[in-house]
Amino acid sequence: MNDLCCDIGFKSINHAGEQLCGDHVDIVEQEDGNTVIVLADGLGSGVKASILSTLTSKIISTMLAAGLSLEECVETIAATLPVCSVRGVAYSTFTIIRLIQNHTAEIIQYDNPHVIVIRNGENWEYSKSEMSIGGKKIYRSVIRLQQDDVFIAMSDGCPHAGLGTCYNFGWQREDITTFMEAMSLCGYTAKTLSTLLIDECDRLYGGEPGDDATACVVRIRKRIPMNMLFGPPANRDDVDRMMSLFFSKEGKHIICGGTTASVAARWLNKPLRASLDFEAGDVPPIAYLEGVDLVTEGVITVNKVLEYARDYVHENRLYDTWSNQKDGASLISHLLFEEATDINFYVGRAVNPAHQNPDLPINFNIKMNLVQELSAALAQMGKRIKVSHF
Repeated sequence: MNDLCCDIGFKSINHAGEQLCGDHVDIVEQEDGNTVIVLADGLGSGVKASILSTLTSKIISTMLAAGLSLEECVETIAATLPVCSVRGVAYSTFTIIRLIQNHTAEIIQYDNPHVIVIRNGENWEYSKSEMSIGGKKIYRSVIRLQQDDVFIAMSDGCPHAGLGTCYNFGWQREDITTFMEAMSLCGYTAKTLSTLLIDECDRLYGGEPGDDATACVVRIRKRIPMNMLFGPPANRDDVDRMMSLFFSKEGKHIICGGTTASVAARWLNKPLRASLDFEAGDVPPIAYLEGVDLVTEGVITVNKVLEYARDYVHENRLYDTWSNQKDGASLISHLLFEEATDINFYVGRAVNPAHQNPDLPINFNIKMNLVQELSAALAQMGKRIKVSHF
C-alpha cells in the first residue's frame, strides 16, 4: 500500500424542464481498499432516464464490488432493464473506474465520451483494448497511478454543450481537455474540478441544458492528515492525555472554542492572542496561538462549516464564498475540504453553561451532533474520519 489516495467528486445538471437527472454516479468502497465508480447515462431524460441510469450504476457497482466479472454485470443489466421501444436498447451507457489499492486504475467504457486522463498538467493518451460483450463494443484500460493524475469521466451532455450556438459541433472533447488541463494545474479538489466543468457546460447551454450533463473527476493525491480539537474534556484530569494525543499527531492542528484554546495555551505555556477583525459578520474572529495552525470560536463557527460542507457535497454553490474569505469558518473549510485527506477529531464533552440559553440562534446542546454531521459530510467527500471523545 502506498501513501496515495483518490479524491473523487462529481456534479450534474438536469435537462431543461426536468426535475430528475438522467445520469447517475455510484461509488462503492470495498473492504479490501478498492473503490468502484460508475457513471451511467440513461436513455433520453427525465424519470425514465433516471431510473435506467440508477439501476445500471447500482447493478454494476454492486456486482463488481462483490467480485463478479464484467460479462456477468452486462448480461444482468440486459436481462433486468426494459428495452427502449424507440431505440431498441436495453440499458444505459456507462463508464466504470475501478481503483485498485490506490496504485492501479481499471477503466471500462461503453458509449460514453472516453475518459480524459491528465498527467503532469497535460492530456495523456492511454491504451485501450476493445472487447465485445453481448454484442456491445466495450473498451478496457489499465493504468498505473501517479501522484496528481486527474481522471475525468462524463456523460455526453458535456460535449453536446453549446451545440448549434457557441459551437457548430458542440464543445468537443479536445476543447474540454484543454479547459481541464488549465484547471488541473490550480490544485483544485475533484469536486471543484467537476463543478468548474459542469458550470462551464451550463454556461455554454445558456442556462437551458439540452441534455443531462454529469462530470465525475478522480484526482490522485498524497495523504494529508489534519487534526481538529473541539471543546475541553469533561474531566479535567484528561487534559494532559487529550492535549498530548492532539499535538503528537502528524499534520496541521485546528482548535475550535475559546475555552479549549485557553486550555491549550496553558498546556503549551504560550500566549493566546485574540483578533478583533471580523472578516464575516456572522462568524466570530479567529485567534493566534504558537504551535497551532488555526484557532477559532467554537459552535457558531463549526455550525457555519457544517453549512458549507452540506452544500459542498451537493450543489457546491457556496464555494466562491468560503474559498475567498478569511474568517474562521472559511479557513476551516479550506483546510478540511481541500487540503485534508485524513481528519482526526478530538471532541471534549464538557458542557459550556453559556450554550444553554434557549434564546440563542443555535441550539448549543447539539455540539456532539455538529461533529457527527460534519464527520458524515466529510466522509461523503471521501475523507478518512476518526473521532475521539474526552
